[in-house]
Amino acid sequence: MSSLISENDLKHEIALVWLEDVTSLEYVRQSLDRLPTRVGKPAYHRDGRMVGYATLAADAKASRASGTFRRRVFWLLPHDRDTEPDGLYAGSAPAEAVDPATLQPCVKGRKTERSEGGPPSSAMRELGITRPL
Repeated sequence: MSSLISENDLKHEIALVWLEDVTSLEYVRQSLDRLPTRVGKPAYHRDGRMVGYATLAADAKASRASGTFRRRVFWLLPHDRDTEPDGLYAGSAPAEAVDPATLQPCVKGRKTERSEGGPPSSAMRELGITRPL
């Protein structure tokens, strides 16, 4: 979950790879997964779909215990707001959700008014970020 991800966990990120256009998504779920490689599209074993992932620098070290790398994966479930706008998350967002507009390599992202189902804030409007209709 995003609240459990620290900036230290992300220090070796060099890029975020998006598998679909996330500019119209109000939120994506993020998790820190243990993966066998630093780069490349990871296998996906959740319901829903993976929308992106992070790649790590060559100097990122694998865990001594498992031989895996901690990498972020971004995903959505079938009942998330992009698929069911009037559903469970019509006016809120899951705990691990963040606004994709706030994500960058080494930056964990955050919830915004938009990701929480509310109107865009004045700062979001100044940046040209609006909720899709």
